[in-house]
Amino acid sequence: QVQLVESGGGLVQPGGSLRLSCAVSGIIFSNYDVSWYRQAPGKERELVATVTSAGTTTYAPDSVKGRFTISRDNAKLMMYLQMNSLKPEDTAVYYCNAVHRWTLSLKFWGQGTQVTVSP
Repeated sequence: QVQLVESGGGLVQPGGSLRLSCAVSGIIFSNYDVSWYRQAPGKERELVATVTSAGTTTYAPDSVKGRFTISRDNAKLMMYLQMNSLKPEDTAVYYCNAVHRWTLSLKFWGQGTQVTVSP
């Protein structure tokens, strides 16, 4: 059974930091590209960042570049999103995602973790 379990969300003041974690089980983690997505209230889910099976990182919204860092630890079957200089507009439910590097139909999601940035 494949499981992706996020943790590390919470309430933080503007300018603060959070580190999200995603524990993965049930797949050969090193064969998957992994990503963080987020969904704010009333908005569509958007891609935040990806780290491929080869270790290449990309960041989707310009608004997170320089503030967020995605990483993975294949030995620990973990992925992370370090979020610094948080802004109220970063408030959303954050989801981890894993997609097989060759078979795109093999796609899995976590249940999400709430991040709220507020004074």
